[in-house]
Amino acid sequence: MYDVPSVTVAQVPQPLPEGLDVLDVREPQEWEAGHIAGARHIPLRQLPDHTDELPRDGQLLVVCKIGGRSAQAVAYLGQLGINAVNLAGGMIDWVDAGRPIVREGDGEPLVV
Repeated sequence: MYDVPSVTVAQVPQPLPEGLDVLDVREPQEWEAGHIAGARHIPLRQLPDHTDELPRDGQLLVVCKIGGRSAQAVAYLGQLGINAVNLAGGMIDWVDAGRPIVREGDGEPLVV
């Protein structure tokens, strides 16, 4: 059993520090509606095919809508030796804390 390391939004420095990459594992329509600027997008179901694209140095903050899918991703990545941490509360807590998000295309960014 792998213990999934997690942090709350309050524990994530703002602005994001050098060496901290963000991985968003939500579905494409969720990503397009709103995401953390500079994040990398790989939907959870596609993650096994794209682990070679992830940075091996520094830390990876993994996010989804509420923290369930990202916890699964962190457990998987941890088994591969990737230093990943789950964002407990996900994008919902991120936005509720007043942290900024961006959107692809027109319209106000939001979490769906």
